[in-house]
Amino acid sequence: MIYINRFFLSISTQVKKFYLNSKFYDKKISNVDYKEFIYKPSPHLLASLIKYQKKKIRIEDFSLDEIWKNNNLSEKEFKNLNCFYWFFSLDLKSSKQTTQSVITNWINQNEKYSFKSWDFDLTAKRIIAWLSCHNLTYEESNQNYRDDFNKIIQKQTNHLINEINKSDLIDDKLIGCASIILVGLCYQNEKNYLSFGATLLKKISKLALDNYGFPKSRNLKQLIFYLKYFILIREWFKESRVNIPEHIDETIYYLGQGYAFFKNNTPSNFLFNGNNISNNSDFDNYLKRLGYKFKNENQEFGGYIILKDKKICLSMDVGSTPNPRYTKDYQSGTLSFEIITNGKKLLSNCGYYKKKDNELNQLSKSSAAQNTLIIDDNSSCKFTKVHDNFLIKTGLKIIKKNYIFEKNYWKINASHDGYIKKYNSIHEREIEFYPELMTFIGLDKIIKKKINHNYKFDIRFHVEPDVKLMKTQDGKTVLIQLEDEGWKFTCENYDINIDNGLYFGNKNLYTANQNIFITGISNNQIENIKWEIKKI
Repeated sequence: MIYINRFFLSISTQVKKFYLNSKFYDKKISNVDYKEFIYKPSPHLLASLIKYQKKKIRIEDFSLDEIWKNNNLSEKEFKNLNCFYWFFSLDLKSSKQTTQSVITNWINQNEKYSFKSWDFDLTAKRIIAWLSCHNLTYEESNQNYRDDFNKIIQKQTNHLINEINKSDLIDDKLIGCASIILVGLCYQNEKNYLSFGATLLKKISKLALDNYGFPKSRNLKQLIFYLKYFILIREWFKESRVNIPEHIDETIYYLGQGYAFFKNNTPSNFLFNGNNISNNSDFDNYLKRLGYKFKNENQEFGGYIILKDKKICLSMDVGSTPNPRYTKDYQSGTLSFEIITNGKKLLSNCGYYKKKDNELNQLSKSSAAQNTLIIDDNSSCKFTKVHDNFLIKTGLKIIKKNYIFEKNYWKINASHDGYIKKYNSIHEREIEFYPELMTFIGLDKIIKKKINHNYKFDIRFHVEPDVKLMKTQDGKTVLIQLEDEGWKFTCENYDINIDNGLYFGNKNLYTANQNIFITGISNNQIENIKWEIKKI
């Protein structure tokens, strides 16, 4: 069946390519409305999405026709060139005539659909870049150029409308939707583009976000990505003096709640479910400049619990597995936790290696890369490979969760059924914190629902690369050196050791780190593994 499905998928792909390259399709998307480019969006509205280069680019380096015929570019170089986001790093004193000749050369080479240069994501970004850099791409041009410019913008937009429902990636759908809306605003085309884009945007909200406005993927990076694009779209509506649809304001409010929940709790980055270390200070300044203020004082949101005071922050993933379609970047770290002390990570999950079709990507998704329990070297979730992505095949559900947050006593308690099918076991975790004693007491339970053979378990506690671990001579304590702080980890009834691992906190990079691990054999109906972390 797998080979049959692949065969029909291959046939379908070839038929689609033939159709998109046909004269019939070119004629279909060439049906444009020759309206004038009226609304001119401010380039600074894209400041949250564009990485500006400090060294300004010389437009003359891209003015030759040959650059669009270069077949020796890497995939990354090709995408960077053809999305035209480098326009935002052009010197504003660049020649308008030269800039417009670059676009003319691109049109001459790519006027008809091409599989590479008309890639959905590239096309959407290119439209946004050309329209937003209108001071160079459009101003002071002759009528013939303007006609060609307006036609190719709308032709590419027609292509996006034709393909957007076929795109599997929600992120790409959102970028495409944003570009369609922008074209509708710029050309005051309510009928063909604006109403289509606004309606589609509402559908994307329902598709990607749960009832509380949090990404169904439970991915923190995706939360920020959605918030950036919805604010950008809202600002386009506002600047063009077109009524802002209510659902956009509502979506921004809920996404802002999620952003505030994580941002206001700590300046550090939580490494849960596809997240990496990132600096959002520029985005915070962007929000402040545009007048956006978000507040969330809850301790639980989006399947996460965060308890904190001025010195300590304790966070835990207490969410069930998302629907498989939203698990492209999901990590099986349910009940994993992180501890931050005085702004520094005491315990940290390993982070995420995003590159597809890579063993490190699969490794970073495993429960072993998170601060949680592993039974018999198996993750709490099962993954399967689908189109170079590892998606959830068998997920888990949270059975119970609760927390207490008082001045002198914190507690988080939760359990999941990820090991019920194979091992007839429930994993329950309880973490208590006593602020006056600066002590964490953890209890991991393996609760067997049926008689089962004895099996091995491990519980890992990862640290960042700069944190030093040392085991004492009696073998019962591990000392943790965190800059000017010292902590000790103990577990009386089970073996504790130090192991080497890999840390993926920085995007698509890895470095060596260490972890403390408790190991043992589960012999009892209820296995109680108690451990303690205390400041010294």
